[in-house]
Amino acid sequence: MKRRALLAGLGAMFVGACSKVADSSVGSSLLSAAEDWHRKAHRALSSRTAMVREYTKADISPDFRGNGSLTVDTEAYRAHMAEGFVDWRLEVGGLVANPLSLSLEQLRAFPQRTQITRHDCVEGWSAIGEWTGPQLSAILEAAGISSEANFIVFRCADTLGGHKYYESVDMVDALHPQTIIAHRLNGENLPIKNGAPLRMRIEKQLGYKHPKYLTAIEAVASLDDIGLGKGGYWEDQYGYQWYAGI
Repeated sequence: MKRRALLAGLGAMFVGACSKVADSSVGSSLLSAAEDWHRKAHRALSSRTAMVREYTKADISPDFRGNGSLTVDTEAYRAHMAEGFVDWRLEVGGLVANPLSLSLEQLRAFPQRTQITRHDCVEGWSAIGEWTGPQLSAILEAAGISSEANFIVFRCADTLGGHKYYESVDMVDALHPQTIIAHRLNGENLPIKNGAPLRMRIEKQLGYKHPKYLTAIEAVASLDDIGLGKGGYWEDQYGYQWYAGI
């Protein structure tokens, strides 16, 4: 736990400085090199399938706070919410042999994983919650993911600052056993503030890498043509590091 807390703190410090340093071309190059070092060092310190700590029900935080978008301010989302998200679909496409369009019922039909883990936010707070959902690896296997896919892009319904929210990870984190598409928190359907009806849990990354209000998953070979090419909303708009491993 101490190692994870240290890595989370270092990651938060690094991200906090990113937007200022990245304003210059030299700073941008230095940050890119530092991020690459961070990713390689982090991966070298633990195996690709090393599990993060899982907690007991007694450790669950009394309130798992919302952060970033707390809802989706569109008529379409409000209509889905009023109907209990029965018609919500998760599209799975890109470099796959069998594109999928999955309802919540179909997602619940996959083998489910429940895990009690700690969420570490770049802002310095943390919370422990119990998450339930299918492993992302099972969804990608069902879709027949191509060997040419190097990254998984997560598309979301919410918008921040006029920009659609999205995130991405490489295949190491995508296929990790604790990377799940969560639809339940603490034994209940996912609350609106926490990303209902679907959000990612990518337990080996800081909180901003866990996108909410999930609408689509896309397997791609490169991130260059996605958004501004940096791999996520915070990375594109504020210079956050793409790899936020802890």
